[in-house]
Amino acid sequence: MKPPKTAAARKARVAEILVRLDRMYPDATCALLHRNPWELLVATILSAQCTDKRVNEVTPGLFAKYPTPRDFAAVRPEVLASDIRSTGFFNNKAKSVVGAAQRVVGEFGGQVPKTMEEMLTIPGAARKTANVVLGTAHGIASGVVVDTHVSRIAARLDLTKHTDPVKIEQDLIKIVPQERWILFAHQVILHGRALCMARNPECGQCGLNPLCYAKDKRA
Repeated sequence: MKPPKTAAARKARVAEILVRLDRMYPDATCALLHRNPWELLVATILSAQCTDKRVNEVTPGLFAKYPTPRDFAAVRPEVLASDIRSTGFFNNKAKSVVGAAQRVVGEFGGQVPKTMEEMLTIPGAARKTANVVLGTAHGIASGVVVDTHVSRIAARLDLTKHTDPVKIEQDLIKIVPQERWILFAHQVILHGRALCMARNPECGQCGLNPLCYAKDKRA
């Protein structure tokens, strides 16, 4: 299949991609277990270079030990590091989580803020993390979450030519309707885990196959 040449054709193709994603993943949502915005912020920080499955194994005990942002703000990073060791990069993550807790407590009254500008002042919260928390916890479509799955699949579907996450997000917000930003990211991430794996994509079972331009498509 060749890329559509006109703007109208490109728009129609994106609309069809969204329809097919709805058909494939109607109930897609964030895989990180959480009960409130703060827990989601912590879980998202811990998920860097780590599977959601492992994070979900760690966080129940972690939140039982440190129930509130104030509890996290009071712990020494080296102590927290031992609690999150299995998530990898634990020293840096511990510093980020403690710093995030201190910022949330000291500047936002213990409540995770609801704007991108405020979220980006929190240690450990770049745009991806901020979009996860704002979208999933607050229902605010401030942008599109761009993780490794979204980066890879957006390229395979020819929705971006960029490799920088910020530029990929800029491309996606131009072509995906804002009311779909949150769900779109959840669906693409789930698709990356279920069918469109980096090493062995299941192209023959993929509902997006007719719309995919990837050069390494498999039968």
